[in-house]
Amino acid sequence: MDRYLHSNAVVYASLILGFKMMTSIFSFYYVKIFLDHYHVSQAWFDVAQVIYLFWNAINDPLFAYWQDNSKLEIFRSRRLNVLYGAPLFALSFLLAWFPWGDYASHPWLAGVHLLVALSCYDAMFTFIGLASCALFAEISDKHEDRLRLTRYTQVASIFGSSSVFFSQVLCDGLNDMASFQMFVVVIALISCWAMYYTGTHVRTMYDNDVLDAVDIESPSIHVVPFKGNNSSGKKKLDSSSLSSFTQFKQIARQKNFIIFITVNFMQIFQTTYIRNFLSIFGDELLPQHVMSPFYRKFLYGSAFIIPQILVLCLSPVVGRKGYYCVILWSFYFKVFCAVVVFMAGRHQYMLLSLFMLIEASLPNTIFAFFNLPVSDIIDADQERHKRRLPLSSSVFAYNALFTKPAQSLAPMMIVAILDRNHYQEKVSGDMTTIQHQELSSAMFTVACAIPFVIGLLQILVWRPYSIRDSHITIAKHVES
Repeated sequence: MDRYLHSNAVVYASLILGFKMMTSIFSFYYVKIFLDHYHVSQAWFDVAQVIYLFWNAINDPLFAYWQDNSKLEIFRSRRLNVLYGAPLFALSFLLAWFPWGDYASHPWLAGVHLLVALSCYDAMFTFIGLASCALFAEISDKHEDRLRLTRYTQVASIFGSSSVFFSQVLCDGLNDMASFQMFVVVIALISCWAMYYTGTHVRTMYDNDVLDAVDIESPSIHVVPFKGNNSSGKKKLDSSSLSSFTQFKQIARQKNFIIFITVNFMQIFQTTYIRNFLSIFGDELLPQHVMSPFYRKFLYGSAFIIPQILVLCLSPVVGRKGYYCVILWSFYFKVFCAVVVFMAGRHQYMLLSLFMLIEASLPNTIFAFFNLPVSDIIDADQERHKRRLPLSSSVFAYNALFTKPAQSLAPMMIVAILDRNHYQEKVSGDMTTIQHQELSSAMFTVACAIPFVIGLLQILVWRPYSIRDSHITIAKHVES
């Protein structure tokens, strides 16, 4: 059993490696390339983000219902989701990095490019991401196994997230577009191969049940049978017999689910903001004479690597204290940091650079543990409603239905604030000294206000969360 879980964890980590390589590059550069290189207008940027917001929310429950209830194996099997989705994900990733024409003569074309790139990328991001999250919950139902899986995935994430660091070192970010375009093509190929490997070899506890659900026999597949808590002898319900609305009501009425999606919405807002705008804020708030180009590249690149290292360091703490306490402590800490930096002022450059590194690292570190509460919510839902198969994709999708809009709201809100404080003048090179000071002041205020306000709200919302003992594995996993 232990050997099986070890090999399966390595195979799953390969998926995370490929996934992280592309998503880190996309989230770090897509706003900057469209604002600073393609010069998309704020009107078109907002239109693209609004449409993306609705598409982002709709495609999660749509794909999840297919994955949890379809009679076609290509949709029901998580393995096949990854296997056939990987090439399409790689192609959608490449859409943003190659201009479609002369944007100076046709400004609308940059807006259309942004809309298409975001929509296609998010469709495949959702399809592969839901399969990835469902695999996490279905490889094992034990907390210690899921914690081990988290450690494996974070090692893979360290290498995957380093794609941003290497893009800074090898291509000087977006300053050398030809090299950057070659770099992203290589990243897409490596990522596709890594996810294809997972799609070929990964196994879950429920593979036999999935095959039964789609009436397919495959005796050559070796899986570990499900040994859940079914000692009561009650009949397990087939989730495919329920309507999607009934499933939604059953899941959305749970108090812990409501608490989690509220906290997660704010966490996604914060992580999206810092990933999309770290280089933009850093270039403005940390002057060239204070921070050397090498240190700046190190700051931007390490902001994607340090969270994965911190997850490995915090995993033993989560194993002892549980994720509830670790998540709550992180909220207090980021509020404290925001207050200290705001009181020190924006001219304390070393403190500010350290704060930006913490701000870029801590929320992403804690976000990596969010699969644990979702997995516990999935387990609780399966036990409460006596389901034969867990609604893994559906729970992740309904979570995404409420939280994914934060991925659009964050850039829309920040871009609106920047444009009101003369960011367009900076891009065009017509900024005065007074406008420069106003822009820097606005960026500093935003950088301190977001973690402070979000942290306070998260503390208030997270405290009533009641699944706090899943790390205590005494009677929960006794086999009948």
